[in-house]
Amino acid sequence: MLDHDLKLLLDVAVDAGDIALKYFQNDPKKWEKDDAQGPVTVADLEINAMLETRLQAARPDYGWLSEESEDNSSRLACERVFILDPIDGTRAFIQGHENFAHSFAVAEKGIVTSAVVHMPAKNMTFTASLGGGAKLNGEPIEPSTVTVLQDAEVLVAKPMMDAKFWPGGVPPVTQNFRSSLAYRLSLVANGRFDAMFTFRPAWEWDVAAGDLICTEAGAAVFDAKGRLPIYNSEGAKIPGMIACGPNLRAPFLKHLAV
Repeated sequence: MLDHDLKLLLDVAVDAGDIALKYFQNDPKKWEKDDAQGPVTVADLEINAMLETRLQAARPDYGWLSEESEDNSSRLACERVFILDPIDGTRAFIQGHENFAHSFAVAEKGIVTSAVVHMPAKNMTFTASLGGGAKLNGEPIEPSTVTVLQDAEVLVAKPMMDAKFWPGGVPPVTQNFRSSLAYRLSLVANGRFDAMFTFRPAWEWDVAAGDLICTEAGAAVFDAKGRLPIYNSEGAKIPGMIACGPNLRAPFLKHLAV
């Protein structure tokens, strides 16, 4: 049985997908955010407005952290908080590529408890609840069982392979790329890829849902120091993230010299 928060996130994810597909490949109005924070479209804002109306009415005591809403420090005093990216992969969305996602999560006392990564253009919906496992379109998923880095297919941006990030030596992996962090994490969760990593500080709304989907599937998720991510922080950023099949955690930590 779905937990109540997961069902709520699923319901709004379906509606978010309907809004996104209305604009997808239809030249949506777009502009650049201030402070070089990337592009935003009318679809991002319409989805965010829907989320604010629906979720805040359903859970008025939950805190609120969304990429498209002004941050409010009052969330830090909330036991539970919504962590939301109306469209993760906005550039892909603008370019008409299918690899964009709606990334929605609830965190309680720093731990993600419910998560949805919905990809309407690909008909893929990843879900997870704490202690309840992870699924893709309702079917259980599990991560890769690869044991050595030489065999690993990894989702990573090329700059992340710089030796400065790897005190123990750059790992000998095969590099691939997808635009959405939420999608990258989900692809590790279902074993399509063996790992993903980024050493850039990641906004919580980009990775919170994918983190739980990975861990509930059985993957390992940690930062560059080998620590577990904590959510609803004041700065709303995670200091980099690595997700991998469970057998690759130790090899990655060796290359990180942790």
